Amino acid sequence: MSRSLRDRLLLDANRRVLATGVLGLVYAAVVVAGALDPVPLRLAVERSDPVETLFQALLTAVVTSVTLVVTVNQLVLSQELGPLGDQRERLEGATSVRRDAARVAGEPAAPRAPAPFLRSLVQTAGARAETLAGAVDERDGTAEQFTRPLRADAEGAATRLDDTRFRTFGTLRAALSFDYSRHLHAGRRLRSERGATLSPAASDALEDALEALALFGAGREHVKTLYFQWELIQLSREVLYAAVPALVTGVLGIVVLADAGTVTGTLLGVDALVWAVGAGVAVALAPFALLFAHVLRIATVARRTLAVSPFDLRDG
Repeated sequence: MSRSLRDRLLLDANRRVLATGVLGLVYAAVVVAGALDPVPLRLAVERSDPVETLFQALLTAVVTSVTLVVTVNQLVLSQELGPLGDQRERLEGATSVRRDAARVAGEPAAPRAPAPFLRSLVQTAGARAETLAGAVDERDGTAEQFTRPLRADAEGAATRLDDTRFRTFGTLRAALSFDYSRHLHAGRRLRSERGATLSPAASDALEDALEALALFGAGREHVKTLYFQWELIQLSREVLYAAVPALVTGVLGIVVLADAGTVTGTLLGVDALVWAVGAGVAVALAPFALLFAHVLRIATVARRTLAVSPFDLRDG
């Protein structure tokens, strides 16, 4: 699987569409297995109770998934609950970061929304890199190794951060495309090797660029945390919504489909009982498909942002 296709599946695909695709594959697998099974499902139902046993297990699993949702909600709420002193520290920390971001960007106040806030820091880092490039010798390859990639990366990230909405994953997705840790490492290396020989203007531009990159890293982690909380809350709601028809389907599977004579006939050469059981299994597994789709993206983002600051855990 190519990287672009993998990224679309893991990050960009609508979570409900992905969950529906998983359920479609499950439905197709059950129907194909039932059609190819040398022992017809109807005969197996007449001899024993495989369908009843299956839906009893699914019914228990659905109840367990609802319990899991309650646990997830407790995890999210635990981040928001605390004594007054803790809440004040959180507010002071957030205010301090926003104050520093406004100072570095030369603005009276930092933007409130996540996307404009991160875009302001990216544009500031790119502008300071351009100032640095104009203040050093054009033949200075060491400075160029820092300024040229940063300007190009900042321009692309700022464009991607335009017109993004936090609730659609667009802001975090655009922020992930900006490799701030690589630029931060290159800038600190430049300061260590050439800091004493840089002009005051170049030195100030470098310091401002490094501070903007560090603030972007902190801001991205904060946005990531907010997104995780939002995603887990959304997951909880969707699983609870899907649990109701899943429970009803589980009960109907035990009461109705356990009798081989309830569903008769064939469809496309396949016993109608096989189609009905496959549909029941797909509906009963809807909460788990939603859980799979959401956790897949959360785990992917967490893995790619596991290291904070100039650390790179990826091979190569």
